[in-house]
Amino acid sequence: MACLIHEFGPMRRQIAAALCLGLLGLATGPATPAAIAADTGSAAKDRPVYSSIKELMESIIDPSADVLWGAGGTVVDKDGFHELDPKTPEQWLDVRRAAVRIIEGGNLLMMPGREGAPPGTKSETPGVELEPAEITALIKKNRKSFDGFAKALQDVGLQALRASDTKNAALLLDLGARLDAVCESCHQTFWYPSVVAPQSARR
Repeated sequence: MACLIHEFGPMRRQIAAALCLGLLGLATGPATPAAIAADTGSAAKDRPVYSSIKELMESIIDPSADVLWGAGGTVVDKDGFHELDPKTPEQWLDVRRAAVRIIEGGNLLMMPGREGAPPGTKSETPGVELEPAEITALIKKNRKSFDGFAKALQDVGLQALRASDTKNAALLLDLGARLDAVCESCHQTFWYPSVVAPQSARR
């Protein structure tokens, strides 16, 4: 589609040029959802990855999981029993922030090209936990399974978000157990697969 711009003054030429660009855009048609999705997927693959899975776990996932685990249950000391569920708006906000980090942390874990640990890192328990290179290779070999654990982690985060918004302490307590199960299952699969899980954990 051609567009003719006559000799007008500078302002009119700018307006005419803008109108032509708009018409050309309409001629080619709007971007379809499929095209947008394809472009988004391509962009995701091209994004550089700077941190390892170990670094994500230590910086985002683990601290956020500790917030959820610390927000449910009961402790006993010399002064008696103490319920750990959030009591103040700020405590509930802390839970909400942790839930958001867990949700988006799951997305970061699913980004392709991420190594198991920084270069030069060694297993802290050789013979029990695999070496980082072995963990990375196992994840690449079973990518669908690893992403499934990341999505399960996200689901717990979404439920925790709902629990924080509705001030549901009972749900939060249940989610702590679910979060522990997801984390342990993933570690059992990719970090120390040779360790036999207790009978109760396999049920």
